[in-house]
Amino acid sequence: MTRACAVFLAAVGLVAAGCDSGDDESGSAPREVTTTRVEVVEGLGSEGGFDPDQIYERLSPGVVTVISIFEGGATLLDEDGEGGQGSGFVLDSQGYVATNAHVVTAGEASGSGRAEEVFVEFADGNRVPAEIVGDDPNADVALLKVEPAGLRLTPLELGSSDDLQVGEPVAAIGSPFGERQSLSVGVISAVDRNIESLTRFRIGNAIQTDAAINPGNSGGPLLDARGRVIGVNAQIKSESGGGEGVGFAIPVDAVARSLRELRQDGRVEYGYLGVTTLSLWPQLARRLDLDVPDGGLVQEVEPDSPAADAGIRGGEDEIEFQASPVATGGDVIVAVNGRRLTRTQDLADVISAMSAGQRVRLDVLRDGERRTIEVELGQRPAESG
Repeated sequence: MTRACAVFLAAVGLVAAGCDSGDDESGSAPREVTTTRVEVVEGLGSEGGFDPDQIYERLSPGVVTVISIFEGGATLLDEDGEGGQGSGFVLDSQGYVATNAHVVTAGEASGSGRAEEVFVEFADGNRVPAEIVGDDPNADVALLKVEPAGLRLTPLELGSSDDLQVGEPVAAIGSPFGERQSLSVGVISAVDRNIESLTRFRIGNAIQTDAAINPGNSGGPLLDARGRVIGVNAQIKSESGGGEGVGFAIPVDAVARSLRELRQDGRVEYGYLGVTTLSLWPQLARRLDLDVPDGGLVQEVEPDSPAADAGIRGGEDEIEFQASPVATGGDVIVAVNGRRLTRTQDLADVISAMSAGQRVRLDVLRDGERRTIEVELGQRPAESG
């Protein structure tokens, strides 16, 4: 059974004139009290069904429109209609709101080209100013904060993106082309996509969906049958500029990590190894006479990187295999801290979940022999390109 319970939080924002002497004739003005109403939604999809009507009715009040005003005092939209207007969703009773970094920034590096003003508009028409707590261009995530006093807040629950299955039903809520509180539904089309971030590093394990995602949906939630956020809608693949059934969401596990660090420190630091790898597939492994079915074949090692300092070797020769150039002779990284690499959970995905300064153990195949190399991860460079 679907159940929603409302929690009323104590007063914020007191206004008083004079001082209270206990005398009604003292001229003291009565204190004005404003409250924040928080609605916690529970039980959606508990019977195993997918009910878009219930998801929308209960959770759409927690989805907001984000309006960004950049230098010059005008809301700027790029050629795709994005950049100045997007979507977001409420995280908690304190007024924290999640959205995409590209909705509130115009640059690649964290803090670069931030909007001068940001407003959050709720389903009931309330539009309030918001502070950018921090942004993470590597995951395309930003954390906003509004003053909760006087607002009706419906926090959305963060789920998990670790065990999603292709074919699961999903719902997307947002403001496509500025059309507030729009619902679209579909299924998970794939769970192992790599999409562009705002830097030169890609976002791994992105969710592909055929739920309609259009310009303006950016920053809004992708919800599962139980109404939990499993991703943040971020990109579309389109030839016409509109939704064509190929939309992408940032996986919520990456989003949660980013939001947590943004709230704590205002920034997110990612571990950096400094290699370019090619994920093995069976035919390539046989062609190179490798006795491992999976792993990352090191193509290049960045100079002065942690990988270079640890002695990781890149390829020295090059062959053409199945219409692609392949650098050969380099190390094959087969596991990180004992966790075996696969084509869907490759080296970039594993390292991206780690932090600068963390020591990792790499299981490496070199010249037919296995060895273990320890590396201290550096900090991911901020530059793009």
